[in-house]
Amino acid sequence: MLSFGENRRYYALDTYLQNTFGQKVYKLALDGGMSCPNRDGTLGTGGCIFCSAGGSGDFAASRSLSVTRQIDTQIAVASQKTVHSATSYIAYFQAYTNTYAPYAILEKLFTEAISHPAICALSIATRPDCLPEETVALLSRLNRIKPIWIELGLQTMHEDTARYIRRSYSLSCFTDAVARLNAADLSHVIVHTILGLPGETDDMMLQTIRFLNTQPIQGIKLQLLHVLKGTDLADEYARGSFNVLTQEHYIDLLIRCLEQLSPEIVIHRLTGDGPRKLLIAPQWSLRKRSVLNALQHELKVRDSWQGKCFSV
Repeated sequence: MLSFGENRRYYALDTYLQNTFGQKVYKLALDGGMSCPNRDGTLGTGGCIFCSAGGSGDFAASRSLSVTRQIDTQIAVASQKTVHSATSYIAYFQAYTNTYAPYAILEKLFTEAISHPAICALSIATRPDCLPEETVALLSRLNRIKPIWIELGLQTMHEDTARYIRRSYSLSCFTDAVARLNAADLSHVIVHTILGLPGETDDMMLQTIRFLNTQPIQGIKLQLLHVLKGTDLADEYARGSFNVLTQEHYIDLLIRCLEQLSPEIVIHRLTGDGPRKLLIAPQWSLRKRSVLNALQHELKVRDSWQGKCFSV
């Protein structure tokens, strides 16, 4: 079995952070005040079928505050929640599409964040169709000051599913964006995937993992599908159009994904946090610690680990 440190069976984000920065590092969810082309009428008005009104930024700081105030506020909140005394943080622009703004606005927001003395890196969640060359050039320049991570919401490699969830861009758009980011020395690309999308079989989800092994990416989020109040997905669920994964099925699927995933790819997420006040299903996902403990136990029982079945 490969060694991922601390008796780990996968390349966990906290291991990567400790190896990279030499200390415990926490992410601070920020709101850059942006929208999304899938919401403002450019591509659509309803957003992706699973996306809440908060644009996946339900845990982010208030956009009414400056970036500096958001960072300071989130540091104060983080300090109350943990026994660890962190001194370094990642500024995570999470809500909506965080490169969907004019160059001058992006430069101001990201420069302010990267200049904060407590920030050691920026993580920017966006869409591959919202990365024009001037924005990539800006990110590349800032990357020479502090590390810049780019998180792309792929969800699935399958075009039929992408149309169903209203992703509104093609797989070729994704591969082009990943190539351009790497060419600009933005070499920490994180891909967001969703397991359990309606209509997808286990093999289809594993195909997405195998596809990502062929791409020059450095991180992945394996997100359990959440049904949230106020989404079109919630209406589909209420009509009985699909079933959500059970905990047992999800853990089995997650292990098979890890087994086929390149051991060099950092695992940024293994289940996800659905806001308690919005979550309709699956309710078992609220017991995050229990789910992760069950995963660790099953990995040991199966003598399994990330990359066990990986082949180039």
